[in-house]
Amino acid sequence: MWIDDQFWPFLVAITLLTLSPGVDTLLVIRNASRGGVRDGILTSLAICSGLFVHAAVSALGISLILLQSAWAFSLLKLAGAAYLIWLGVQSLRSARRGRPLPLAGIGATRAQAVPAWQPLREGFLSNVLNPKTVIFYMAFLPQFIAPGDPALVKSLFLAGVHFVIANLWQIGIVLMVGSAGRWLARRWVARGLDGVTGAVMVAFGIKLALSQRP
Repeated sequence: MWIDDQFWPFLVAITLLTLSPGVDTLLVIRNASRGGVRDGILTSLAICSGLFVHAAVSALGISLILLQSAWAFSLLKLAGAAYLIWLGVQSLRSARRGRPLPLAGIGATRAQAVPAWQPLREGFLSNVLNPKTVIFYMAFLPQFIAPGDPALVKSLFLAGVHFVIANLWQIGIVLMVGSAGRWLARRWVARGLDGVTGAVMVAFGIKLALSQRP
């Protein structure tokens, strides 16, 4: 049931999709730059924890309800868009202030560290409130679940595989950001990074809010 003929195509597909840059990658880079390796890893773990929510929702059929209900889908879409825009605005405000990033390498002490719950909350909500992930899991996972498999258990197993792959990739990005800490700590680099990530997050949020139902 676990490692069947459908598992290997799933592994290849989910790996390629994980390597595609998106909002998750931006958020991991943003938080790793802001608070160091710890915040980046916590963000990655929180983002990937949201995958289990989507897998359970998909297996229990709630995703189908969301996709069939215009108001429910619109509500989820607008909530996700608003959250992305809010994160982007925070980055743009940081860019405007011109504060240097409190990061000077993997072992550096962060001058303005945020509490651990903040990157956890940002990562988890960013993933769970993303309707595109709901649609993706609803359309993608069933292709790799055999008719005789328990849908919920198999969905959570596949989400667990995705969890491992995504964390390996995102934590690798975090470590690369951490190793570039001295360069990132320069004020103009910090402002540029905050400005670019903030603008892209706001653009993602606006695009999501204006997108039509599939």
